[in-house]
Amino acid sequence: QVQLVESGGGLVQAGGSLRLSCAASGITFSVYAMGWYRQTPGKQRESVATINSDYITNYADSVKGRFTISRDNAKKTVYLQMNSLKPEDSAVYYCNAGRSNLWSYWGQGTQVTVSS
Repeated sequence: QVQLVESGGGLVQAGGSLRLSCAASGITFSVYAMGWYRQTPGKQRESVATINSDYITNYADSVKGRFTISRDNAKKTVYLQMNSLKPEDSAVYYCNAGRSNLWSYWGQGTQVTVSS
């Protein structure tokens, strides 16, 4: 079955960095668009960054210049390098794999907490 397993979350001070990883299994990873989303209590899940099968990236305005998404097809892993973290970046971060608007899979999420 399809599994997306996130790791790398934790507690960090404002201005610090974290690197999230999402390891995929059960899918042909290279043909899937991959994305990172985040959600805080009482709010809708929002897109943070996406990278498609052609390595084209897209970022939310709030993270541009601070976050970088990348993928390693050989390792079936997508990364999110987060620098200059702010308290408002605190959220549960979810990994998503999507294809052709027909298939969409989610990881279990990893908590990121940025202290001021």
